[in-house]
Amino acid sequence: MSSIRDISLAPVGQQKMEWAWQYMKILQSIQKEAEKEKPLDGLTLTVAIHIEAKTANLCRVLRSAGAEVILTGCNPLSTQDEVVAALVADGFEVFAWRGATAEEYEMHIEQALSYRPHVIIDDGGDLVAMLHGNRPDLAARVIGGCEETTTGVMRLRIREREGTLAFPMYAVNDARCKHLFDNRHGTGQSVWDAIMRNTNMIIAGKNVVVAGYGMCGRGVAQKARGLGARVFICEVDPVRALEAAMDGFFAVSMDEAAGVGDIFITATGCKDIIRKEHLMKMKDGVLLCNAGHFDVEINKPDLYALSKEVVKRRPNIEGFVLHDGRVLNLIGEGRLVNLAAGDGHPIEIMDMSFALQTLCAIDMAENGKGYAKKVLSVPAEMDTKVARLALSAMGGSVDKLSPEQEKYMGK
Repeated sequence: MSSIRDISLAPVGQQKMEWAWQYMKILQSIQKEAEKEKPLDGLTLTVAIHIEAKTANLCRVLRSAGAEVILTGCNPLSTQDEVVAALVADGFEVFAWRGATAEEYEMHIEQALSYRPHVIIDDGGDLVAMLHGNRPDLAARVIGGCEETTTGVMRLRIREREGTLAFPMYAVNDARCKHLFDNRHGTGQSVWDAIMRNTNMIIAGKNVVVAGYGMCGRGVAQKARGLGARVFICEVDPVRALEAAMDGFFAVSMDEAAGVGDIFITATGCKDIIRKEHLMKMKDGVLLCNAGHFDVEINKPDLYALSKEVVKRRPNIEGFVLHDGRVLNLIGEGRLVNLAAGDGHPIEIMDMSFALQTLCAIDMAENGKGYAKKVLSVPAEMDTKVARLALSAMGGSVDKLSPEQEKYMGK
């Protein structure tokens, strides 16, 4: 039995889903194939994901492929209750609500796992972690699954190195049609959508500090420059820092950036990127937000310890009033800002990522029993298929090598 906030919100959620579906041309194409072939017939899929309109449409496609789909959240603040209600009204079992406590969040994942999945789709790695830790009895039943985030894949690789990964998992995040577009353009746009929507402030002329110059950080930095900001990059990798410098950004340490920045955005996948010593240097009125999966990149205990009070300044913004009167503003509780305080990545971007998730889930269901218990790369043909469908939806096309050219290239 589903655990949700308010079933009466279903019409609003359904409206959101219908809007998104109109622009999800790749999934529409994949759904037509899946409805005919039913490759997931008879299987249970447990999906831990940010439950919003686009992810809801992913789950509908998976059900069209024959699966029983069970949903739970992957972040306490990214669930949209109206979309949960719409899914439940549509016959799905869902265990999630926005603002779940740590105990409720874990309870929801455990409830979703109680349906004994054959295939899993994870976002961030909490589902896999709980399955291995709390419900190892279910591992033998799991054929495999897929993970779409940088953080989640990192956690899987640690488990693989330790020899404790109980089933194969596709690293969807590493696919070209994921990290080149979702991480860069998706994160880049949606982070600024959330910041601007929640602050009503201009970005032009601001000093923006981006921690991490991976694909997500690059996207955030590029969009910030396009909005007229001066952009500072903080990195631990000298090669990435050099790349940022040659891309036209200022490569500095966080110690140097702390007293200069107006807006700070963490996108590293690591913890304690912004700490006490940095917070003490910051200007009055700065904005702090995180684009990484977990709320550990900005050290919130340090922020609380330095503050004499915390005040609600706007929806999704808390003001931490320091003892000297300065106010440091935290957006979305330091959680994934584009979902905790926004609607997440653009529809067309997630259409690509969810197409990959669907294809990987189907392949795992059909072939996973023969795969090693490792983190697997997404097959190139899946990447190519999604790229061709996406390009076609945009009205684009590509050239084709002649036989002579293929011979010359050694193909």
